[in-house]
Amino acid sequence: MTKAEIVSKISDKLGMEKGDVQATVESFMEEVKTSLESGDNVYLRGFGSFIIKTRAEKTGRNISKNTTIKIPAHNIPAFKPAKVFVEGVKSNVQVK
Repeated sequence: MTKAEIVSKISDKLGMEKGDVQATVESFMEEVKTSLESGDNVYLRGFGSFIIKTRAEKTGRNISKNTTIKIPAHNIPAFKPAKVFVEGVKSNVQVK
């Protein structure tokens, strides 16, 4: 599902204009992004958490030059779904 499809479905459900819904969805995504960039996690009860995970420093390989390189420690954004969300997907979506 794309952002446009999400906007369309919410617009149909609530009877709002698509432009207003799109602005709301984009504002939500911007707030989540800003919060994570400032070091704060975002918790949405019953849905999940947008969190910052720290990756440790590690040694990698440049296979074209056959050399080792150091990959520095860094942070990445991650999403951890709520238990209710996970159980809903497990019970409602068939395994392909």
